Amino acid sequence: MNKKAAPFIEYFSESTVACLVTMAQGNLLAMTVSHLVIASQTGVIAAAIATVGILLTNTRKRWLISAVLGVTTAIVDFYVHPGMFGSAATEAIVTGLAAGVLSYLAGTALRYFKARQEYRVIGAEIADD
Repeated sequence: MNKKAAPFIEYFSESTVACLVTMAQGNLLAMTVSHLVIASQTGVIAAAIATVGILLTNTRKRWLISAVLGVTTAIVDFYVHPGMFGSAATEAIVTGLAAGVLSYLAGTALRYFKARQEYRVIGAEIADD
């Protein structure tokens, strides 16, 4: 069950963090509980839509997964709350870009660490022989 929930949790956290930081305009001290509630709403909806979309396409391409999450986050953010800076869509676009970049970086880092762990396990098995 843990492996099945992992993509949703990953997408939720990336979308929520991107929305939270963008809403506070990078000022981490200005974040409030209401910011977290709004960002969590964006994160849950965007993660659910992105998870279903990515599962239906059955893709493993990191750039495509990041693009889907970024676009989904931007659209959901636009409808969940009004923008705090720029035009009506500016904050949503910035949030979507941040979610996409964060998703790409986190996914690449996870893939790197998994490959490194597998390499260590294989190396230990060879050493035991």
